[in-house]
Amino acid sequence: MAASLLSNLGQAAPAPTPEGVKAAAADVAQRLPALLLAAERIAATVEQGVHGRRRTGPGEVFWQYRTYSPGDELKRLDWRASAKSDRLYLRQLEWSASQSVYLWCDQSASMHYASRRDLPSKALRAEILTLALAGVLSRAGERVGLLGYPEPPSAGRNVAERLAERLLRSASAEDTLPSLPPPVELPSHAHALLISDFLSPLDSIRDVIGRLAHRGVHGHLLQVLDPAELAMPFKGRVRFLGLEQEGDLLMSRAELVREQYLARLEGHQQGLRELARHAGWSMTIHDTAASAAGALLGLYHWLAADLRLRR
Repeated sequence: MAASLLSNLGQAAPAPTPEGVKAAAADVAQRLPALLLAAERIAATVEQGVHGRRRTGPGEVFWQYRTYSPGDELKRLDWRASAKSDRLYLRQLEWSASQSVYLWCDQSASMHYASRRDLPSKALRAEILTLALAGVLSRAGERVGLLGYPEPPSAGRNVAERLAERLLRSASAEDTLPSLPPPVELPSHAHALLISDFLSPLDSIRDVIGRLAHRGVHGHLLQVLDPAELAMPFKGRVRFLGLEQEGDLLMSRAELVREQYLARLEGHQQGLRELARHAGWSMTIHDTAASAAGALLGLYHWLAADLRLRR
């Protein structure tokens, strides 16, 4: 399956020069504030609709009272609070352990596509969602890191800034970036969120998911696609050019293959769902014409629910 429906064909990058390195560094510095601002705005929108990720458990911080039910441990009764009422109350403590969440953001050539000027590229939307989720999770006390990079997951106020700098530097320093995560060993029971267009062969994706699931890693796939990739709206004579060695394809009447294309896309997506289901993972699809905040809220709720299920 072609990696993307691209409107232009990139050329091989020349060998790096000192001037080129300086220009790349300047580009990173210029893009960083805008990228972080967009991610922060989306994160702020989502945080208005959620109330943190606190949960009960063997912590030390008081969270709330709840009424006694038969079978509850009597040692958890709060006699002072119960004496003020005709009911028995228990103290619930906040779970104090954080989780390691690993994020993967596809920055390969197929992601640099947008069918309209008013739409973000798939790569830009993936970067913004990655950083926005990192910000939300770190403020909730979770440790966040990038899958495939040497830095360990961390929490704190500057997590999104560190991840943004790493993503932008990697994109500017390398001619080609992989479409799928590299083979790395993650801690058992960590969480992995992979954001990509996932138009690679299913066998390659199966290897990635299987390797992580074998380690007990719980994960989610977010497939990011342009609306043109979802609808195949092209008509007449169209040349499709690829950036990932797919080759060129010239069609005299593109509309004649629309049904075949959509059927193949649906089959590929169904294959992705089956791979995720078999590993105990989940999958969602995001259209770059849709709200980024909506996609982020869905990711947040998935992770919160998955953590409650696993604990």
